[in-house]
Amino acid sequence: MQLIRETEPAAQQLRIPLELFEARDLASIERIFATISNQRAFGLNVLPDPTLGALAPKIAALAQKARMPSVGGGALYAEAGGLIGYGPSLSELARNAASHVAKILKGAKPAELPIEQPTKFELVINMKTAKQIGVAVPQSLMLRADRLIE
Repeated sequence: MQLIRETEPAAQQLRIPLELFEARDLASIERIFATISNQRAFGLNVLPDPTLGALAPKIAALAQKARMPSVGGGALYAEAGGLIGYGPSLSELARNAASHVAKILKGAKPAELPIEQPTKFELVINMKTAKQIGVAVPQSLMLRADRLIE
């Protein structure tokens, strides 16, 4: 997965120890949290995964219980109780998808439409979670946020 290949060198450059875990269901997530809680992990980066999207509230709750800062792949993670959500704007993605559908309905061949990368990203910080886990969010990060959940 490309995100893992990009995360590893970033962690090395920042001298942050990185341990990768693969989760597929609630039971594996609970096992992972038991492991990382015992290791006193510094934080948690929840990489975007469509199979785990529905479990975001549970992952965020386990991170809160462990008083562990966590970052997830979009605004929905912060809305579910994670500390920070950063990822493509879902409303922007929906607009782009609707534009593609309109082109197809007007006769464009799907194979001939260009592949588009997201261009708008959102940073959402859940200040309630920050307070609950005892994390002071730097002012500079709050100023960069698209939204703060109070």
